[in-house]
Amino acid sequence: MKRLILSMMLGTTMPVWAQQKDITDLLIHYEADRGSLYRFYQIDESPEKNARFKTFNNDYLGQLEAVNFDALSTDARVDYILFRTKLKENIYHLDEAAAQVKTLSPWFPVADKIYAAEKIRRRGGKQDAQALAGTYREMALAVKEKEKQLTNNTDLNIYLLRRGEQVTKGLQEAIHSIQAFYNGYDPLFTWWIPAPYAQLDSALTSYANAWKNKMKQAPGTKDDGSGITGHPIGREELLRQLQTEFIPYSPEELIEIANKEFAFCDKEMLKASREMGFGDDWHKALEKVKNTYVPAGDQPEAIMKLYNESVDFIKGKHLVTIPPLAEETWRMIMMTPERQLVNPFFTGGEELSISYPTNDMEEADKLMSMRGNNPHFSRATVHHELFAGHALQEFMTNRYKTYRHFETPFWIEGWSLYWEMLLWDLKFPQSPEDRVGMLFWRMHRCARIIFSLNYHLGKWTPQQCIDFLVDRVGHERANAAGEVRRSFKGDYSPLYQVAYMIGGLQFMALKKEMVDSGKMSYQQFHDAIMQNNMLPVEMIRVILENKTINKDFKSTWRFY
Repeated sequence: MKRLILSMMLGTTMPVWAQQKDITDLLIHYEADRGSLYRFYQIDESPEKNARFKTFNNDYLGQLEAVNFDALSTDARVDYILFRTKLKENIYHLDEAAAQVKTLSPWFPVADKIYAAEKIRRRGGKQDAQALAGTYREMALAVKEKEKQLTNNTDLNIYLLRRGEQVTKGLQEAIHSIQAFYNGYDPLFTWWIPAPYAQLDSALTSYANAWKNKMKQAPGTKDDGSGITGHPIGREELLRQLQTEFIPYSPEELIEIANKEFAFCDKEMLKASREMGFGDDWHKALEKVKNTYVPAGDQPEAIMKLYNESVDFIKGKHLVTIPPLAEETWRMIMMTPERQLVNPFFTGGEELSISYPTNDMEEADKLMSMRGNNPHFSRATVHHELFAGHALQEFMTNRYKTYRHFETPFWIEGWSLYWEMLLWDLKFPQSPEDRVGMLFWRMHRCARIIFSLNYHLGKWTPQQCIDFLVDRVGHERANAAGEVRRSFKGDYSPLYQVAYMIGGLQFMALKKEMVDSGKMSYQQFHDAIMQNNMLPVEMIRVILENKTINKDFKSTWRFY
C-alpha cells in the first residue's frame, strides 16, 4: 500500500503485477485466480482455455521474477523456487497439449463453431439457433466420417489418441452446456436444436469410444497376456520428471538403491522365517502369516485393534503430536469390489477404506483379498494409512501453511512409508509373524521401484512385473495384477510407485541429520514437518537446517 501511495504522489502508475507482493500472497492469489479461470473456461482441451492458462501462468511467472530473491527469508526462497518450478512445468504441459490439439485439428471439423457458441453462452448471448442447428448436423455427419477413417489410421501415437478422446469429450461437454442453458427457455433454440443436438451428442459419444478403443491398437501397445496395456515413457522423460521432483538420481541408480534395500529385507526375512521354524524357506513363513486372516465381517474390528496399538505406541514414545480432533473425525468405509481390482489393500486418510471380500465376489477373489489383508500385513500399514501417516497429513495440510500447493508423492507416500521404517527400528513388531508382515510391505516398496522403472525404461512387460511381485515378494497373483494395472493404466504418475521408498529414505536421512544428531527431538522434528505442509523433502531439509540457497537452486542432496 505504501508503494502504491508513493507512486500516486509521484504521478506514476504502477501496474498491479509490478507491486512487490509477498510470496505467500502470490501463492494464495494464484490458486484463487486459477479456480476462477477453471470455473469460467470449463471446456477441456479447447484452444481458448489452453491459451488463457498459458498466459495466466506466464503472467505469474513474471510477477514472481519481479520479486527480489536475495531479500527473501529461507522459507520464502523455498516457496519461490517451488512456485517457479510449478509454473514452468504447467507451461511445459500446456505447450505439449496445444501442439497435440493443433495436430488433431483435422479430426474435428467445425469444432471452432462449437467453441464459439459455448463462449456466447457464458454471458447469455443470443444464439443463431437455425445456424447452430446446421453446425450440429454438419459436425455429426463429419464426425461419423472421421470415425470410419480413425478405424484404419496407423499414424496416431498413444498421446494423440488420448488427447483425441479428451477433445471429443470437451466438445460434448460444450454442447451439453449450451443445451442446458437455452433449451426450453429460448423459443427459437427449442424449435431448431433438439433433434440436431441429439444427433451430434450420439455421434460424439460414439467418436469418444472410437478414440478409446483405438488406444488399444496404438503403436507399441500389445497385450502380453496379462490383460494390462500401458506405454513406457522412456529414460529421458524419467530423468526430466525426477529433476522436477528434486531427486538427483538416475533411474538406474534408484533401481540399485532398491536392490540394496531388498538385500536388507531378504536377510531379515530369513531371520524371522527361522524363528517361526521354517528355516530358509521364507515363502512358507509368509504363507502361514497370510492364513491368519480374520473371518468375513470381522476386518473393521481387527483394524481398530491394530489402530489402537499403533497410536498407543506412537503416543507412548512422544513421536508426534496427534490433534484430538484428528483422532475424533477419521472414519471407515468399505471398498467396492470394482475398486479392489486396482486397490487390493486398504487405503487411508480421514476416510479409511477397508478392502475385504463382499458377497458378490468370486470365491477365489474372496480368499485372495482376505489373505492379502491379514492382521500381520495390516499391522505393518495401519500407521501408514492413519496416524502418523495419511490421516495426519490430510488434517495438518488443511491447517498449516495452506497456501503451499506443491503436491509431490515423495512427501505424500514417502512420509507414510517413513513411519513403517521408523516403527520397525523402534521395535513395533511384537513377533516374527509381525516382522514378516512388515517386511512383506518393505519388499513390496523395493519391488515397486524395480518393476515400474524397468517398465518405463522399456525393459519389462506388465506380465513380467506381475510375476516379479508374485515370485520376489510373495503377492497373491490377483493382488499383483491389481498393483500393476493401477500403475500403468495411464492416469498414474510414472514416479508414484518410486516415491514410496525413495521418499521414505529421504525422511530417514533427514531424521539422522536432525534427530540422531541431537538437534531436535522426534516430536519437534515430526511436528515441524507437518507444520510446513507438502514440500519436496530436500526443501524441508533446507528449511529445518536454515540453508542458504540461490535463485538457480538444483537438487544435489545424495541422501542414500
